[in-house]
Amino acid sequence: MAEPHPLFDLSGRVALVSGAAQGVGRAMSLAFAEVGADLMLADLNEEGARETAREIEAMGRRAIPVCCDVSEPEQIRSMFARLDSEFGRIDVLANVAGGEVSLGPPEEADLDTVGASMQSLVIGRFCCCQEAGRRMLAAGKGSIINIVSIAGVTALGRGHTPYSMAMGGVAQMTRELSTEWASRGVRVNSIVLAQVLNPMLKERIAADPRMEEQWLRGIAMGRLGEPEDVKGVAIFLASDAAQWVTGVLLPMDGGNLAMNAGASYPGGPGITG
Repeated sequence: MAEPHPLFDLSGRVALVSGAAQGVGRAMSLAFAEVGADLMLADLNEEGARETAREIEAMGRRAIPVCCDVSEPEQIRSMFARLDSEFGRIDVLANVAGGEVSLGPPEEADLDTVGASMQSLVIGRFCCCQEAGRRMLAAGKGSIINIVSIAGVTALGRGHTPYSMAMGGVAQMTRELSTEWASRGVRVNSIVLAQVLNPMLKERIAADPRMEEQWLRGIAMGRLGEPEDVKGVAIFLASDAAQWVTGVLLPMDGGNLAMNAGASYPGGPGITG
């Protein structure tokens, strides 16, 4: 069996992943460990983060779970101070965790709800990027990966306005930081996700099974995403394989953004031919 290509090797590197207890954050954490990285795992779900850490340690890698609310800058700064003492470096930051989606007509949206979305997804993630960026700039290298919903680059409707506004902020933050930091060795990219089956999405499907069919109408591959689908994309963006890739909003969406809203695909809902 051929050895993995060395460009994808993260041995000796340190990654910090938020939202590491479940879903996409957990999958990214395991992916980085599988190619050699040690990790700091941030989540409000302490037991979930510890379970991810146990899986990583079973691979022979080091993993430190940290309880952190990524909407609170002081907690973020304390987490990075611990990162300094535990590892003394950061090579990869994955901004995955974010606030819950609060749905409702925009004309009725409470401004505190709008502010909470901005605080969690824009302010909190910018603080993480800032803390990681300072350390990476001092080292002359690093990779930051922001998870962005397709809601940040195209309109979903269905009451998503505050969430979509915040995700749009993360998308533009990715572009701006990539431009500011590229010449100093720090790459900043986003993975743009369509519907991936995390616990929250499963709850929404259970509450309204029609939602799955609605989502599938826009996904040309004909299935919802699984957290493990992110692994290869994340490894690529974190590794030297992407050393001349920055400012990219890379869709991992089963073809959603490529497909016209009025299009259909063979086998899709209601399509018999």
